[in-house]
Amino acid sequence: MRLWSLAPDYLDRQGLTACWREALLAQAVLAGRTKGYRNHPQLARFRATPDPLAAVGAYLDAVAAEASARSYSFDRGRILAAPDDAAAPVPRIPVTDGQLAVEWEHLTAKLRVRSPELAEAHADVREVRPHPLFTVVPGPREDWERA
Repeated sequence: MRLWSLAPDYLDRQGLTACWREALLAQAVLAGRTKGYRNHPQLARFRATPDPLAAVGAYLDAVAAEASARSYSFDRGRILAAPDDAAAPVPRIPVTDGQLAVEWEHLTAKLRVRSPELAEAHADVREVRPHPLFTVVPGPREDWERA
C-alpha cells in the first residue's frame, strides 16, 4: 500500500489510479470492513487523528478532485466520510520534509520508466508540494516508511 504524501497532481495516470484504489483499501481497513492490511504502517498517521475515517475521506477527496481535473471518473460516492460530512474541519496531518524527499525520489524513478514525459515535466521541481491533507514539518523519513 502506498498512500502518497505528495500532491496528487504529480502522479501519472497509473499512479493516481493506484492511489485511489489503495486509499479505498485504507478506508476499508479503518472502517473495520476488512481483515487484511490492519497493521499496515502507513495507517498509523490516519489513526493518530481525532477521526481517522474523516482523515482518509479528505485524502480520497483530494485524489478524486485531481482525477476530475483530468476528466477521469472516480466515484466519490465510495468515500465513507467525505469532507462535507465531517462535523468539524479535518486537521492537517504532519509529514516530514525527509519523507517527502524519499517519496519524490521513489516517484520520479517510477515516472522515468513508465511516464518519461511527466518525469521530464517535473525535472525542475525544487520544492515538492504535499497532498493537501498534509503539512510539512522538518525531519527525517517517517518511521513507517520502508527502508
